[in-house]
Formats: sequence, structure tokens, C-alpha cells
Amino acid sequence: MNKVLVLGGTRFFGKKLVQLLLEDGADVTLVTRGQTADSFGDQVKRLQLDRTDRRALAAAVGESEWDVVYDNICFYPQDALSACEIFAGKVKRYIFTSTMAVYEFGDLLHPEEDFNPYTYPVPVKLPAEPSYAEGKKLAEAVLFQQAPFPVCAVRFPIVLGTDDYTKRLLFHIERVQQGLPIGIPNLDAVMGFITSDEAARFLFWLKNQHFEGPVNARSDGELSIGQIMKLIEAEVGTKALIEKPAAAGDILKQADGSASPFGITASWRMDTSKAVQHGFVFDDVAEWYPRLVKELASQ
Repeated sequence: MNKVLVLGGTRFFGKKLVQLLLEDGADVTLVTRGQTADSFGDQVKRLQLDRTDRRALAAAVGESEWDVVYDNICFYPQDALSACEIFAGKVKRYIFTSTMAVYEFGDLLHPEEDFNPYTYPVPVKLPAEPSYAEGKKLAEAVLFQQAPFPVCAVRFPIVLGTDDYTKRLLFHIERVQQGLPIGIPNLDAVMGFITSDEAARFLFWLKNQHFEGPVNARSDGELSIGQIMKLIEAEVGTKALIEKPAAAGDILKQADGSASPFGITASWRMDTSKAVQHGFVFDDVAEWYPRLVKELASQ
């Protein structure tokens, strides 16, 4: 039986990961703030705390040892540094949920080597509030350069599902249904996606792998933003009102709330050859995306 600690396991793909672990017979402990109820009952143990509170996490972990620690909620290098110290000598494998945001926009299909966390500079004074992308870059750098235990960092693209509490795809569907404008700077921009089910399955699969380092994970195939909007238009039966902002950053922020969560200015792509070579079989985005649009539209 594997002894597994999950930081961030009460919603979205973290919750689905926990279910897979339980079905596999793992001894699971959750680190949770207690703000999101879960349905696991006495099947799991719980450490109720805020993981950003180093003292609380250290006290709760104590001298316990784990076969695997999943860290789905580390967004800052300070928390990565705390993990390096707290779990030293107490974990056999540390799996960190990172992001495709470590890569730049562009047509290049990014392999893992395009962002090297082993050499990325870590400042002596860590930034208090880095951007999401910079926070993840620095967290990876801290873990790979300072952790005294094996680390694997999973770089996910945008994760979607009916359980997506951020409602990113639903945002587009609802605005088309309501005849409201959507700000999209580049309909031809291509990006990858993964479902919450597939993300959970990938994390679960990693538990029994032995390679370290970063690994990209996304569904097979890609969609342009324009293709996504056509899928929505076909399902809803209404033409989307798309506006191209006069000026836009990498991710749009418009005061009227019309900015698309997929509103990238150029393609955002990554290569999954490493995961495939190790034996993981990804789902086909062309199969599940239309089904998800249909299910969300019917709600």
C-alpha cells in the first residue's frame, strides 16, 4: 500500500486524483484548509491548515514519511522552499503540478528543455507576489535545484471539465447564448488542452514512474480559438459576437469583463513526446472537446 499526501485534493482534478488513489488502495492524507467539503469521509485522513503557513505545515507533517507527495497548490517559490525543508528525508517521490505558462507564446512546439528549471536563476530575495507564470518558474527552479528528494513537475495546459470552477469554457458558451461580445485578439492562435479526468489520470500514472524532471501533459491534438468558437456556435445555434481589442497583453484584461480566458495573442503549444515515450496514452482533444461543449451548453 502506498502512503500518499495530497496538497490540493478537494476539487477539480485533485479530487479526481484522490479517488483514483483510493480505488488503488492507497493510504491517502489530504492537506486542506477545510473550506471545500469533500465526499471521501473516513476513507482519507486530513491535515487542516493553509499550506502557505510554513510552521503549520511543518508541525502537521512532523516526522511522517510518504511514498509520494502530490503538490497541486504551490504557486510561489517560498512554498517550494518550505517543501524542500519540511519533506527532506520524508518522501520518496514529489510530484509538483506546474503549468504550460512557463513557455513563451509562438508557433514552436515546446519540448521540456525550452524552460530549464535546473539553471533558472533563483534570486536571494524571493519576490513576494510574482506573476502566475513567474511564480511557477521559480517554484520549479527551487524544487529542482534544492530539493533533497526526487521531483517531477507536470506542465499542464488549460484544464477543462464540467467541474472547472473557473468556468473558462462556460464563459464563452454563455456569452454566445446571451449575445454578448467576447474579446479575442487572435482567432488563429492555437493551444492545447486537457480534461480534469485526464489530468488526474496522468498524475496517478506518474506515481509509479521513475523518471524525474519536468514533463509536458496535454491531450493529443490542438484547437485554434476560432475552431473553438465555431464548435460553440454550432452547438448554441447563434453567431458569436467577437471583438478584437485595440490593445491587449498576453492574456486580456478588459474592464467590461468581455475578455476571453483563451485570449492569447499567439499560439501556445508544447510537445508531449517525453510522456508518450514513457508509455502514457493521451486522449484526443477532437473527440472530447465537442462533447464537453455540448454538455456545458445544455446546462
